Amino acid sequence: MTDGANAMLAGRRRGEPAAPPGTPRRLRGDALLAAVAAVFTLTQLIFVHPWMGLGWDEIVYTSQVTTHHPAAFFSAPRARGVSLLVAPVASWSESTELLRVYLALLSGAGLYLALRAWKGLFPARVLATAGAFFATLWVTLFYGPQAMPNYWVAIGALICVGCFLRSWQGHSGRTALWGVVAGAALMAWMRPTDAVWVTLPLLVLVLVRRRWLLLLALVGGLAAGGVEWVIEAYGWYGGLGERLSRASEIQGGLGWNIALDDQMRSLGGRGLCRPCTGSMPHPVVTAWWVVLPFVAVLGVVVAVRARRTALIPFVCAVTAAAPYLFMIGYAAPRFLQPAYALLAIPVADGLWHLVRTRQGRWRPVAAPLVALALAGHLAVQFTVLEGTVDRNVASREDWARVADELHRLGVRPPCLITGHESIPIGYYTGCSSGSTSGNNENTTAAEILDTARRLPVAAVTGPGGGVPGYARDWTPYRITDLTVRVAPRG
Repeated sequence: MTDGANAMLAGRRRGEPAAPPGTPRRLRGDALLAAVAAVFTLTQLIFVHPWMGLGWDEIVYTSQVTTHHPAAFFSAPRARGVSLLVAPVASWSESTELLRVYLALLSGAGLYLALRAWKGLFPARVLATAGAFFATLWVTLFYGPQAMPNYWVAIGALICVGCFLRSWQGHSGRTALWGVVAGAALMAWMRPTDAVWVTLPLLVLVLVRRRWLLLLALVGGLAAGGVEWVIEAYGWYGGLGERLSRASEIQGGLGWNIALDDQMRSLGGRGLCRPCTGSMPHPVVTAWWVVLPFVAVLGVVVAVRARRTALIPFVCAVTAAAPYLFMIGYAAPRFLQPAYALLAIPVADGLWHLVRTRQGRWRPVAAPLVALALAGHLAVQFTVLEGTVDRNVASREDWARVADELHRLGVRPPCLITGHESIPIGYYTGCSSGSTSGNNENTTAAEILDTARRLPVAAVTGPGGGVPGYARDWTPYRITDLTVRVAPRG
């Protein structure tokens, strides 16, 4: 019998013949995965309106590579991966619709490649189900066509872990090793710290078992993706330790903090739950999240008994989720996307075990019940998605209305916006943005006053907010629920 680490990593039953390459079954498996990816892409374009304006974080990433908007302040935790990802479109076009379509197509292609990385480790039906489960979560559909990093960390995690296991078992030779490099680099390119958490179990395993080529692939991929972030740390922040410290400070100070309840509160469609107060969503909205780990554990048990690989992605999902469940004081559903993607593999295996016997027969009671539960799950996910899209479209239209009013008041590029929501309002107005305090501090009151002598400057105050000292004598205007003070010229 297979034991130890090899029992966790075995990919098929002993004695089972490997399917020869190019068989019709393999082609059907590829077509099934491609169909899942295509439906995912189409669903994004239908439900996440391509004309939805850019959000706050998207603005930060996209503005780094545009020629038609000033670059917004780029804080310590962020990495340049998303900016480079959108550069082929954002560097020359202002069209949000074009950018959304480009990202939807790219995310569909990414899902297909990520699922293919697991071929030979699980049956095609399990991989297709895993892809469908991950792709129909509202958080996946909502962020797939957005300029955000978490979905791409999830794709990198699937590629890296899948290719790692293929290489461990001797499948695909050097191709699998290069897949490990590519997956690790993609994660580190998007969010270096997330990449370390995802790959931590893999690094431990290769060190214990002395698989030096795999270790080289993992470390090489992480280094290739994270080198720019490290260089920038020394160039802008005084060193890697200082950047990590600043990033921790911006995230509220990393340390022991149970955020399970915060993540549950965010499941109702809150993009950022900070501070995470208020009541929990309806239990029907959070039920899938509570059931998920139990189905994943079932999938691990089923897979290990069948000599398939499921424990490693499960453990990587746990380490990927750990900092966001136990180390920060707020929540955002997108933070857990890498964990959801990795858990989708054992979850899909567990679901197939529930509905079919080992002889391939449908279970007459369990199969309809699982189908009914999945239908309800889909209904909940798409209901939350629809509400989330509507709220975000409305909030981004508000920023556009404020920008139109600022233009009417004479605040036109080149110009500067400071104060409340200065980054998104500045972007929609075509202005630079400035803040004298907080996570996006990048200027001083003296610099703002100096700029006001040369360019149009507006200070925005939110509901109940205090007026900054440098703008007390500026002319106030009411725009929506905001107070805007425009600096006098001349």
